[in-house]
Amino acid sequence: MAIDSTETGFETNIEDSLIACGYTKRTLEGEASRLFKKYALDVEQLFSFLEETQEKSMRALERAYGSSYKEKVLNRICSQLQKQGVIYCLRHGIKDRGVTLKLIYNKPPTTMNQLMNDLYSKNRFTVSRQVYYSDRHNNSLDMVLFVNGLPLVVKELKNPLTGQTVEDAMKQLKFDRDPNEQLFKFNERVVVYFAVDPDEVFMTTELKKAKTYFLPFNRGNEGGKGNKPVYNNYRTYYLWEEILIPDSLLDILFRFVFVKKDDILDSNGETIGERKALIFPRFHQLDVVRKLEKDVQMKSVGQNYLIQHSAGSGKTNSISWLSHRLAKLHDEENNAVFSSVIVITDRRVLDKQLQDAVYQLEHKAGMVERINKDSNQLAQAINGETRIIITTLQKFPFILEKVSDLDRKKYAVIIDEAHSSQGGKASTALTNILSDKTLEDAYEEDRIAEENLDNLDEQIVETIMKSGKQDNVSFFAFTATPKPKTLEKFGTVGTDGKPHAFHEYTMRQAIEEGFILDVLSNYTTYKTFYKIAKQVDDDPMVSKKQATKKLAQYVSLHPHNIAQKTEIIIEHYRNFTRHKIGGRAKAMVVTASRLHAVRYKIAFDQYINKMGYEDLKTVVAFSGTVKDGEISYLESSMNGFSEKELPDKFNSDEYKILLVAEKYQTGFDEPLLHTMYVDKPLSGIKAVQTLSRLNRTCPGKDDTFVLDFVNEPEEIKASFQPYYEVTGLEEVTDPNILYDMQEELEPYQLFTEEEVKAVNELEIKGGFKKSTKAQTELNALIDKGVERFKNLEEEEKEAFKAAATKFVRTYGFILQIATFIDIELHKLYIYLNYLLRKLPRGSKDKDVYVADDVALQYYRNQKVFEGSIELEKSGGVELKPTSYGAGAAVEEEKVRLSSVLDKLNERFGTEFTEVDFLSRDQVKEDMLKSEDIQQKAKNNTKDNFKFAFEKSFMDFVIDRMGSNEKFFMKILENEEFKEFIMEDMMNEVYSEMNR
Repeated sequence: MAIDSTETGFETNIEDSLIACGYTKRTLEGEASRLFKKYALDVEQLFSFLEETQEKSMRALERAYGSSYKEKVLNRICSQLQKQGVIYCLRHGIKDRGVTLKLIYNKPPTTMNQLMNDLYSKNRFTVSRQVYYSDRHNNSLDMVLFVNGLPLVVKELKNPLTGQTVEDAMKQLKFDRDPNEQLFKFNERVVVYFAVDPDEVFMTTELKKAKTYFLPFNRGNEGGKGNKPVYNNYRTYYLWEEILIPDSLLDILFRFVFVKKDDILDSNGETIGERKALIFPRFHQLDVVRKLEKDVQMKSVGQNYLIQHSAGSGKTNSISWLSHRLAKLHDEENNAVFSSVIVITDRRVLDKQLQDAVYQLEHKAGMVERINKDSNQLAQAINGETRIIITTLQKFPFILEKVSDLDRKKYAVIIDEAHSSQGGKASTALTNILSDKTLEDAYEEDRIAEENLDNLDEQIVETIMKSGKQDNVSFFAFTATPKPKTLEKFGTVGTDGKPHAFHEYTMRQAIEEGFILDVLSNYTTYKTFYKIAKQVDDDPMVSKKQATKKLAQYVSLHPHNIAQKTEIIIEHYRNFTRHKIGGRAKAMVVTASRLHAVRYKIAFDQYINKMGYEDLKTVVAFSGTVKDGEISYLESSMNGFSEKELPDKFNSDEYKILLVAEKYQTGFDEPLLHTMYVDKPLSGIKAVQTLSRLNRTCPGKDDTFVLDFVNEPEEIKASFQPYYEVTGLEEVTDPNILYDMQEELEPYQLFTEEEVKAVNELEIKGGFKKSTKAQTELNALIDKGVERFKNLEEEEKEAFKAAATKFVRTYGFILQIATFIDIELHKLYIYLNYLLRKLPRGSKDKDVYVADDVALQYYRNQKVFEGSIELEKSGGVELKPTSYGAGAAVEEEKVRLSSVLDKLNERFGTEFTEVDFLSRDQVKEDMLKSEDIQQKAKNNTKDNFKFAFEKSFMDFVIDRMGSNEKFFMKILENEEFKEFIMEDMMNEVYSEMNR
């Protein structure tokens, strides 16, 4: 028998599979076809469903409308579909003359309600092929899936065996389907359009001709795009055998799909309209939510789950759907599985989107509450069993005493972007609050056989058990970049004994599918060459490590360094970036510190004003107050608007470049962000998170660009590689290392067993109440250890500090990942927490100041790399567990300042020209040595000093003319340059004279 390799054969196989799953084959022809072209509904099926399921309502409408009631009802249904949208009408029905007509019945959560189950069974699922939808042309759709006469799913099918692929299907939907046809109007009839071939699936929820945006709906193939080969079936079989079967489709329609609404803002941030998008889950989102729900139903509460989904993969929607489903989850006895679902996030966008999505899915106000006041609000929300609570991680350490008497119930905790901070005290505090485990439960579960525990020890055991895994709390941790600690705490242990993510959607798959952009594909690095000169006669001994760090900081904050990079960045933006994304592209400058951000902001604005670039505005982001000499800076005052307005302001067309110091390097979604200028060392997770700010897609954005002044391409590649595919762990942390670390501490003889016990008695006695008397006793006990510490040699002090700090951190982490009870270790942990706070700072902690002794002599930026940083397809990477080696201190190497300078210059210097030679600092040094300038700086306000400074400035410049004529001639001839140099130098001289 010959093989049927046609597209028709492909259609037939899909149709047969759907019929086997509960669909009925239906051909639209004759009167059914005519009515479909007029109303974009299978009218016969619609009224058959209504008559069978809601006979009383139909008779009431017949009495109200008379013999033409069907036409009247049909017109009412069509008008409501147009006004309210198909999603709303499916969930809430159509109100008409005092009755409500249900268009569809969802599957009841239990079998207890026989009537609802009977109505559900009467839903009509039909599949039609070659559906003609208009009298204006002879176009037909390959396949349409109807539910009760509503054409909810459209599929365009292609078969590579006939020379066409899924790409052709997408083109057909884009260009051959008129969005003005009734059938294709947004959110009126069709919910989702699928482009399908035997290998891949893509989807969209709105047809907009060339602007139609398709998303992949594929399962993935070994960490990459597409679908795995399937034995004896198509690769895309899951679409019609799993996703579109009746129960699954209804579940998606009722509990996943929602309409996202975003405000359209003008350049002033004012709302001028609303943008709507119908959100249909992508495969990985649907898959993770359903698998998590199923696992909770099987294993109940008390499990941990790690979800490794790439940045930009839609975690906000995944968390919204998961929150709602967990809040609605019931056990076999119809009891709610969780009292509350607590979402921990720092993203404001999640608040509104989750509230909007849940309201559409549930249509109940008050199901979601954001904790934006204090811990009392959180306590009330938990006590009142608010279904979904959104809060920030920072709040948990402050709520212990507020909710210590909380009724113990069961909780789901969803963590947005889980990192090691969730493994520390804040998460322990949350676990303590939510836990209902008693001391007896702990004994039974872990078979602890100690019989003669005193009261103190019993309470310590209870504290330890509450800090670990709990039966009444389930954690769901979402992250794109899991650290080893995150894998150990939240991962699911596999057959190999190692923890793994419960679900993955890799960076590689997201990039290959075009859902996010590859931020490493256009990467350029610059290297800064400079030479520093010693400006003092003596050659002091300095710490090699700290002097090197301080000298590098001196160069990075030097006005000339910032001015040069400012010019490179702004001119690159104007000549390259601003033309991207239809002229709407934006850029981010990642600076090394808050002070760097402040100085860059000033330098950017000065350069923009100097060049007359009226179409370029900058905005800066940093936390708190930054002091530069005597001047204090706030983000809000530098920008001219409040901190909370920044995301919306930057999204408007007015602002083009965002300068950041830590803020907005993570969790900031701005699709128009195209270019990043990096002037900060980045490595590991921080590099991935920061550069991933660029990866969001939007119409017109087809690439990104990075200009990096600091990092090497090899370092960036090494940072991204572990998170490109599946991230695993080489081995798990062995709790027994705590005993090794305890042994490291004992030889120093800084504390006695009695002192450790006494400190713990004070800790336990206080409970949740703070005692000022206990503080007095605590200090007296700790001071004994502090005095002994003072008698140690410097090397011993540093070694003890390192070992004690490592013990405290490791113990706190191990409590989170393992059932581990050792009362003596816990007592030591409590004691060391207090002791470390009181130990005096050693010489290693003291700063080395070298800026007064050196001057920047030569400086140049040079491009050294341009191209793509290619990541390797390795099948995944296993991370090494966190290292817990010995804490012995390394003696700080002391060297001459001149040798540090020589090595820096050797590393960063090159062949310089006279143009590179800087003499600015020579003028500054002359002024600092001037007794006249010193006296005026110390005896006047800055404003008064400025007049005296400006009068003397040119005298000092002329005195130095012979050393670098080009530089000083520029000061004499260029008034703007002179003003810039003079203002900058005046601030520095005044600040240093008044230190």
